[in-house]
Amino acid sequence: MAKYKVLVTCPPMLGLIDEFQDAFAARDLECVPAEVRQVKSEAELIASLPQYDGWIMGDDPATRAVVEAGVKGRFKAAIKWGVGVDNVDFAAFKDFGVPVANTPGVFGSEVADVALTYALGLARQTYWIDRQIRENKTWPKPAGISMTCKTVAVIGFGDIGRQIARRILACGSRVIAYDPMYAPIKGLDVECAPWPERVGEADFLIFACPLNDATRGMFDEALLEKLKPGVRVVNVSRGPVIVESALVKGLESGIIHSAALDVFEIEPLPADSPLRAFDKCIFGSHNGSNTVDAVRRVSLLAIEKIADFLHTE
Repeated sequence: MAKYKVLVTCPPMLGLIDEFQDAFAARDLECVPAEVRQVKSEAELIASLPQYDGWIMGDDPATRAVVEAGVKGRFKAAIKWGVGVDNVDFAAFKDFGVPVANTPGVFGSEVADVALTYALGLARQTYWIDRQIRENKTWPKPAGISMTCKTVAVIGFGDIGRQIARRILACGSRVIAYDPMYAPIKGLDVECAPWPERVGEADFLIFACPLNDATRGMFDEALLEKLKPGVRVVNVSRGPVIVESALVKGLESGIIHSAALDVFEIEPLPADSPLRAFDKCIFGSHNGSNTVDAVRRVSLLAIEKIADFLHTE
């Protein structure tokens, strides 16, 4: 019998969970896959986590209440699968003496690929054309815009932002990077500016920043008057970076031509979301990092990290 039980609640990892059973067993771990659509609720985690020694989480609420409940049972360590950690109360983990870590720098290429396809899809309306042909049996030929000589604002210049810039530059566009920690990268000929200066130059806004106090709601109603009419907006970071009511207002007024969103303020996207009214928009399911290759790579890393924590506790 394995020494430690590990709860897995990360949907992409769960999609390939059978592949990782040997990796768990080799480290004296028992993998317990959860049934989850997007995230487990706080109440569900409070009820279940005390039964487990370790936890590999997705975007689940890793709150103080969850950690406190867990340590009353067997809970000893956690790994946040992936990069974003806005769901993790690090202070609570520290206070209860529970080690926690993420898997940084692992999805730059995958998320950047999605950001590029979204930008191109908005530029040429390819997703909209596909829907019209399939659903309405029409044969539309809208005039798109070329990427060459366009200006793209990339908000967030970490691993994902740099990978996005590399792809956008290959399209012949100019890139303005926004990041308070910006540092020049050899081979990436980008400009930089403090947010939101020069945002009115941008034909595209691509959000690739972490969610924190500085970025939450950085796209708000006050920003609309600064934008270039017809701008296209892409978000592959976190939903609350954009105030959706402001985005809707921009779409209604025509200041924003269209938006491609892999993330939302509420996920899954509610059936009554006003965003659904804009048929030129592109919607994803917070799935930008989910490739078979990346899931395998990051899941094995997460298993290794949780094993290290548990075997040294």
